Amino acid sequence: MVLFLQMQGKSVNIMFGKKLMMSRLFKITLILVALVAVVQCKKENTQIVEEPVVPKDSAIQAENPKPEISYKPFVFPEDNKDSAMAVFNKQYSEEEQYTILALNRLDSKNKWRADTLAVPDQFDHTLMSYSPFPDNLQILADVNKFVLFSYPIQAYALYEKGRLVKWGPTSMGKKSAQTKQGLMFGNWKKELAISTVDSEWKLPYNFNVHNTLGIGWHQYDLPGFPASHSCLRLLMDDAKFLYKWADQWVLDEKGTSRIATGTSVIVFGEYNWGGKKPWKNLLDDPAANDVSVTVLHAVIEPHLAEIMEEQANREEVLAQKSAVKIAKPAA
Repeated sequence: MVLFLQMQGKSVNIMFGKKLMMSRLFKITLILVALVAVVQCKKENTQIVEEPVVPKDSAIQAENPKPEISYKPFVFPEDNKDSAMAVFNKQYSEEEQYTILALNRLDSKNKWRADTLAVPDQFDHTLMSYSPFPDNLQILADVNKFVLFSYPIQAYALYEKGRLVKWGPTSMGKKSAQTKQGLMFGNWKKELAISTVDSEWKLPYNFNVHNTLGIGWHQYDLPGFPASHSCLRLLMDDAKFLYKWADQWVLDEKGTSRIATGTSVIVFGEYNWGGKKPWKNLLDDPAANDVSVTVLHAVIEPHLAEIMEEQANREEVLAQKSAVKIAKPAA
């Protein structure tokens, strides 16, 4: 009897233990379910905000936002051009005329060629507010000085360490004598050169960039279209600026061999021969002539290694020359 009760007690204890264990497991299960529910609820209530993808061009150009410029036409009727020119001269100051003509690839000598001019609603004599080129080019971040000439929009741009410092109009080679495209380097310069095509053509502030072909930039007429014999024509002020700004080649002691190149220059693109002048498109779209970062990266990238190699060589050559000059005893 005693044995039976003891065994019965063990049975009760075992059953009680099982119930207690199941109770604990049930509570743990309830807690886990509650936790899962809370986490799920938080997930459902959490909004995942993705950062907008900003196009590379926009991100770079946004550093220096340009003013919003619009353009209106000033028309010179063929049968009443003199009267229209009188109105133009009276309506706009000399500085404003300079800006308008430059945007239309004209100089004051050739303003009589104007038919329809794109006139900006704001005036900036530096022209920087109207720049069709990006303010910054990351691909040029390590390049000391760089020059671009765009055939499609007949304009040049100057960069220092990837930052645009100046741009302006040009008149490049006409269809029958197009300017060589691709990479070139600054060679020699002469304050007043004489054209090899015609000795009567005087070329102020000439800066040669292709010695064998005789290509260079200099001041000469800007008639509102590509008209040169392969050279890169500039306004007088721009020719003076580039004359001082760009670097020449470095020759050996005898002055017979080049040992370092000057400033890198790239001419690129195709002009719309016989078509509408690109700057007239500004009347419908102020950004019509803009050259994107993407396009310029594609133009520059194939030549970047050579540009950097020539720059490094130039710096080494100049450093050696400087060291020799310092070490050389005074006479």
